[in-house]
Amino acid sequence: MNLDFRPSSASFLLCDFTNPYHCKRLCEMVNSYISDPMGGGQIVSERQKLYLLDGLESNPNCIVMLAVENVKIIGYVIAFINFSTFLVKPMMNIHDVYIEPEYRNNGWGRRMISQLIEIAERNKFGKLTLEVRKDNPTAQHTYTKLGFQEGDTPMYFYTRMIE
Repeated sequence: MNLDFRPSSASFLLCDFTNPYHCKRLCEMVNSYISDPMGGGQIVSERQKLYLLDGLESNPNCIVMLAVENVKIIGYVIAFINFSTFLVKPMMNIHDVYIEPEYRNNGWGRRMISQLIEIAERNKFGKLTLEVRKDNPTAQHTYTKLGFQEGDTPMYFYTRMIE
């Protein structure tokens, strides 16, 4: 399947994993996201950064889109393409959305998600999915304004860690 993943706005671009600045900023922002109360994890070590970049770049179903203000990368979204057996069409799961704190509440998250919606429409995907924390009303408001809604049957997101 040949999919079209071009962002339609100059404020967004796909991560170029051969560009050291893209890689550096992506890793910095991932660590900022993990350190944020909404992330709640442990930052990625220097060694793990290599695995992170390689894992994202080598996954043919991964989209890493960067938000750019002037020349500074200020946010990212990571999404994965999958296939819906119920719709018999490709689908996109939006995994991470991050905007640097000083750029939040200025529409960047909405604009990034809108870019993914355009990409999904252009590629005739069946749906986009995402998870949002119950204690994140700002993101919930953004997503509902963009047409996302709870599923017909509300779902829980379960996790089992493997060590």
